[in-house]
Amino acid sequence: MNYSYNSGSLVENLSCSKCGQGYNFKEVQTFATCCEKPLVFSYHLREDISKNILNTNGQSIWKYRCFLPILDTKHIVSLGEGLTPITKIEKVGELVNVEHLYLKDESGNPTGSFKARGLSVAISKLKELGIQKCIIPTAGNAGGAMAAYSTKAGIEATIIMPRHTPKVFKDECEIYGAKIILVDGLINDCGNKAKQLNKDGDYFDMSTLKEPYRLEGKKIMGYEIAEYFDWDLPDFIFYPAGGGTGLIGIWKAFKELIKIGWIKNKLPKMIAVQSSTCAPIQEALTNPHNWKEHFKPEASIANGLAVPYPFGMDLMLNVIKESEGEICTIQEEKIKETVHLFSKKEGVLISPEGAATFMALNKLKNMNVVSKEDRVLLLNTGSGYKYIENVI
Repeated sequence: MNYSYNSGSLVENLSCSKCGQGYNFKEVQTFATCCEKPLVFSYHLREDISKNILNTNGQSIWKYRCFLPILDTKHIVSLGEGLTPITKIEKVGELVNVEHLYLKDESGNPTGSFKARGLSVAISKLKELGIQKCIIPTAGNAGGAMAAYSTKAGIEATIIMPRHTPKVFKDECEIYGAKIILVDGLINDCGNKAKQLNKDGDYFDMSTLKEPYRLEGKKIMGYEIAEYFDWDLPDFIFYPAGGGTGLIGIWKAFKELIKIGWIKNKLPKMIAVQSSTCAPIQEALTNPHNWKEHFKPEASIANGLAVPYPFGMDLMLNVIKESEGEICTIQEEKIKETVHLFSKKEGVLISPEGAATFMALNKLKNMNVVSKEDRVLLLNTGSGYKYIENVI
């Protein structure tokens, strides 16, 4: 791939997402120990930055290299992730009476999901920092992506996954040469196992938002969305939020684009979509201080939505608040029905996570939150082929 650019990385700072304390981005970092919150990168952003800074020859997220934190392009580990299509979906749009309905389909990414974006950047950064071993708790897709990118980078990968995860996800990790450990429970139980195995600090822990690099790869979805719509964003974006990195990342991208003056119109309302079996955002909104006490999460056919205690909860709540968005929970049987509906109407086998976004749109349209004339974008975060045993 051609990685010649008009500019290197514009990275400026790495800081605590709560108090703003700075951390050295040239050294290995995980999360902000000052507040026990995620770390976030910031960049030298000015209104005189031209769109010519983009690498128009780029065929991946690295087209936006200057807005990513890799300091030397020789460390980039890419499998061609990103630049996924956005298409107008008219048949299902007619069913809910929305004239301008679009789908951003992440299923074409390497390893079949949007996780490839974050893992490309994270593994590139680990390579740049000289890290040789990494570990990740995963509901499925992130494990496969980390296994693939680690193999390409020559980094040892250990994947910890719920035992009930569909077999294809387990096979995928093994075929890439990763070590896989199965755990009874949900992803939080996998996280506990990862912490136990890493008690001596032998691995770099790639847990969602407990490192700052995956977020940067995910945010490029926001740059791609803005560019597709000619820098005039949709009215609503429906996003299936498990750990929430994509939701947070897209919003981060929009705010960066405002700073450089590439988008000036009103930002979209961000709709976070979860399964009714595991809806921690709804719990946190209902009972902000004690929501964990009586929360009883269960597994979901949308594996990626079964994240009971997301480390980035505060950041997700901020996105919903700042965008004047909503949280929408969907019943499991409705998710399954929608996978079949999309296949038969649009010829697209979407993931259960993506299917949940359509049902959320249907729900908010019936509540008159969304109008017929609104421009609406749904995110399908992965390939439905990997979930067939869940939805048949």
